[in-house]
Amino acid sequence: MYYNFANITDHRIFPYRTIETSSSAFIFPKARRPKQPENIDSDKGNEPFDSYLERTKTVAFLVIQDDSIQYEKYFNKYAEESIVASFSMAKSITSMLIGIAIEEGKIQSVDEPITHYIPELKPNGFDAVTIKHLLQMTSGLDFNESYTNPFGHAATFYYGTNLRKAITKLKLKDTPGEKFDYTSGTTQLLGLVLERALRTQTVSSYLEEKIWKPLGMEYDATWSLDRKKDGLEKTFCCLNARARDFAKLGRLYLHNGKWNDTQVIPERWVKASTKLDTTEHSAPFYQYQWWLTKNAAQFYAQGILGQYIFVDPDKNLIIVRLGEKTSKVNWVRFIAQVANSY
Repeated sequence: MYYNFANITDHRIFPYRTIETSSSAFIFPKARRPKQPENIDSDKGNEPFDSYLERTKTVAFLVIQDDSIQYEKYFNKYAEESIVASFSMAKSITSMLIGIAIEEGKIQSVDEPITHYIPELKPNGFDAVTIKHLLQMTSGLDFNESYTNPFGHAATFYYGTNLRKAITKLKLKDTPGEKFDYTSGTTQLLGLVLERALRTQTVSSYLEEKIWKPLGMEYDATWSLDRKKDGLEKTFCCLNARARDFAKLGRLYLHNGKWNDTQVIPERWVKASTKLDTTEHSAPFYQYQWWLTKNAAQFYAQGILGQYIFVDPDKNLIIVRLGEKTSKVNWVRFIAQVANSY
């Protein structure tokens, strides 16, 4: 009960698996003539950009355009090597791994019922739930998303020590495939599907092999577990990394899953994850664990305390914002305005 709400330092309180990087890191170069974002018209008047970010509890803000760092600042004693919890940005990363697993034949397709991997959910009526329903948040899952309710699902999944057992207690409240309902339990189901499909490999080691090392991340990362022995990754949250490495995940999707000359994630998966498609009752602002702006002009990963990996393909631009809280700022609108200034 001591830890009653998510904090960006929560990587310190949970057991974890380490995701190692390669010996050769990819480094974003600094722009020769970096462009400083414009001042902000706020309730304080015409406020300097840096001051606004610091006041709104931002700890890291990066703007990368044409593979060059235009702006990079850290606040409140954070620096480029500081670890920050991803929170729900991990949902988008889980989707990446699902796409790779399908490409490799470890998972048959998005239309496969999840009970092929989690048969213990058959008695709960989950035969009709497909992997695609999970990806699009249309599974009909009955899940309380409150972190502050100690008896709610989200708090149990976040602080609990047996996710596999908690999953067996899940129920449905709606018919699968009929409407969008964002729940963290949905992505944790994807995580268990992935773990079962990988058989002898952990979700963390799969991320290390397929993404972290190929992208030449600057730092090792960790993924928080529900417990130390035989733990399961909290795939709905809790990948702990640095701002520049989060930005590289944005670069990967900016280039349709290709990293330099290597296709890391299938291009069709990236396209399916970031396109406007409501043909199967999915939301116009959400696809395959990625959020979309109007008309899918941009897409982004998002975490509860205002963590963002924002990608603008037309401007060849990536923006990362990491923070201690949202400070009641509409960060999607704010980041989109910053993007439009480039």
